[in-house]
Amino acid sequence: MKNIIIISPVYNDWESFTKLIVEIDKVVSNFKNMSFKLIAVNDGSKEKTPSIKLPPNLELIEILNMKINQGHAICLANGMKYALKNYEFDGLILMDADGEDRPVEIFDLINKARELNNVSVVAKRVKRSEGPIFSIFYFLHKVLTLILTGKLMNFGNYSLIIKKDVETIIKDPTIVYNFSGTLKNKITKLDCIDCIRGKRYFGPSKMPLFKLIIHSFSIIAVFKMNVFIRSALLLVLLAYLQPYIGIVSSILQFMIVLFNILIYIISTKSNHNKLKNMDAELENVEKVTH
Repeated sequence: MKNIIIISPVYNDWESFTKLIVEIDKVVSNFKNMSFKLIAVNDGSKEKTPSIKLPPNLELIEILNMKINQGHAICLANGMKYALKNYEFDGLILMDADGEDRPVEIFDLINKARELNNVSVVAKRVKRSEGPIFSIFYFLHKVLTLILTGKLMNFGNYSLIIKKDVETIIKDPTIVYNFSGTLKNKITKLDCIDCIRGKRYFGPSKMPLFKLIIHSFSIIAVFKMNVFIRSALLLVLLAYLQPYIGIVSSILQFMIVLFNILIYIISTKSNHNKLKNMDAELENVEKVTH
């Protein structure tokens, strides 16, 4: 593994991204005879892009400017598609730009991928920095996802994806609304490292409970057929139990039907035309070479 490209979405947080560059440069300096490039996907930021200097251990920094704000999933998908089209690489590292994905763990991701030889590696969070309320809801999100999809989702975007896996997931339309769910669904062989969720470099966390709910629904929507089948079985079970639990059965059935409608609506964001025409969402590309 010699050529690595790091992809990071940025939205109105260039101060954090500037610090991220410095932190990444420190980590990659430990790897000799390797090439590192950094691609920032500017998600329609209203803030002006600052002047950025290329540090000594990064070969190139590019900024892909999106025409409008699209969200993390579209940014990551655009970054992956751009990297495949324009560069040769062995793996992509996907990470947030705000410090919550700690650059120090790039070291562990690369070493694990080298050890396993051609297997993608995800960062499994074993410790989080949010408060107890958020942590409880995040635990419920994992339990709900496991029950409805049969998949344990214990990782987010932070990962090192080998090239052949990138080529696989970028063809799946669900990538436009959720990266981690698509990865779990399409790639059967994944390994992991333990990681700690870092604290934002600047400002408060940008993952409120509402966004966590939307994120949870978008993961579940990737596995919509699993969800529909399991929901149908639950509806049958509740119908059988109705003489014993009365109106509770009807309420739960209504909630299951409503939930499935929401999952279906989210899944309609996924289509081959949107995936095929992602390039049209990029306004321009800025290169930092010195």
